[in-house]
Amino acid sequence: MENKLTENKMGVMPIGKLIFSMSLPAVISMTLQAVYNVVDSLFVAQISESALAAVTLVFPLQLLLIAVGIGTGVGLNSLISRKLGEKNFNEANSAATHGFLLIGFNWIIFLLIGLFLSAPFFRWYSEDTSLVQMATSYCTINLCFSIFLFTQITCERILQGTGNMILPMVSNMIGCIVNIILDPIMIFGLFGFPELGVSGAAIATVIGQAVGCITICGFFFFKEHPVKLVIKKFRFSWHTIKDIYIVALPGMVMQAIPSFVNIVLNMMLISFSVTAVSVFGVYFRLQSFVFMPVFGVTQGAMPVMGYNYGAKNKNRLVHSTNLTLKVTSIIMFLGFILFQLFPNMLMSMFNASGDMMSMGVMAMRVLSLCFVPAAVGITFATFFQALGYGMYSLIVTLLRQVIVLLPAAWIFSEFAGVTGVWLSFPFAEIFSLICSIVFYIRINRKEISVMPEGNS
Repeated sequence: MENKLTENKMGVMPIGKLIFSMSLPAVISMTLQAVYNVVDSLFVAQISESALAAVTLVFPLQLLLIAVGIGTGVGLNSLISRKLGEKNFNEANSAATHGFLLIGFNWIIFLLIGLFLSAPFFRWYSEDTSLVQMATSYCTINLCFSIFLFTQITCERILQGTGNMILPMVSNMIGCIVNIILDPIMIFGLFGFPELGVSGAAIATVIGQAVGCITICGFFFFKEHPVKLVIKKFRFSWHTIKDIYIVALPGMVMQAIPSFVNIVLNMMLISFSVTAVSVFGVYFRLQSFVFMPVFGVTQGAMPVMGYNYGAKNKNRLVHSTNLTLKVTSIIMFLGFILFQLFPNMLMSMFNASGDMMSMGVMAMRVLSLCFVPAAVGITFATFFQALGYGMYSLIVTLLRQVIVLLPAAWIFSEFAGVTGVWLSFPFAEIFSLICSIVFYIRINRKEISVMPEGNS
């Protein structure tokens, strides 16, 4: 299979149509991802509030797992799209091949964590034997079989870097549907299956990931694409690894920061009550319905930005960035309205007790104040990563989620209790927004303003 020297659609298709065609599959795919995460929690919540809390305590390690997979994928996506924009097909192929080598490395790390560190981690949180047992079981299953998730993400990001968003959507959709179908069967023991509880939820997730992995691998290896794996003439290159991780490492750390933040906040919240931990877990599941479509839009826009930056086309780069910013802001505003008007309905989906309901309604309304500022921050972070400025994204994320958020959560909680923890989120998001704007202006003056106009 030879690389074709024809102009990639990312360089010629009208920006509006291009962003829509590339983002819609990712939006659908990531919304489905949000659906099965919520469905997972909905079924677990029917077991008990403690079961929901156990799954919530595992969430930071799931975030870490996803962070490594997506962070590596972002670096791979950015490098491939830039090399295709430069018409350097050999280096694009080399990047894709190196991406597959990194799958095994990432999986071994999480296999060891799952086998040896899961139980000690949750015993550190709580002395409740039942809670620790449920959390350990759920975590170990997810981490030990993470090779399916890593492989799926890598194939998806390689294809997205070439401008193909349909096949990743299809594979993700199939995996999500399998997970949703298996959740109640595995958790409650339907159709003759044993009742596995929280462990059943984890098994359903892993099987869904395995099916999605097999599907995307079939698409990748048996269909023609602008990039291909180099097997016979492959030469390992530290330079290629460096190019991937220049973007991947900041992106990985940026994605992993929520894991650390969740660990600290869960420790802070559990000092108030298990209910506070459960409310926080419910919020994170529900907000994914708003954030995942936004991530889908930026996922579709990122290769467009990277390609036109590599092609030195100022008009298309600016146009794609501005359009992405408008769309993400609209999505976030609609999510804000939903959380403000219907918090009771949202909480009732999780079999909320009276205490959980009253705390959750307040949490939904306060936490959703960060949605619109987050839209701008996420779009600019995508812009930074697409252009190879992954460190800017990392700095902004550190300011938002660690340097500002955690101290603010501690200080505010001293004066306003658990509500103070919720208030720290919009406070940190606004601070992050200001920093993002400053970095964007700096890049615009340094690079974008001196680029040739190009076609639109």
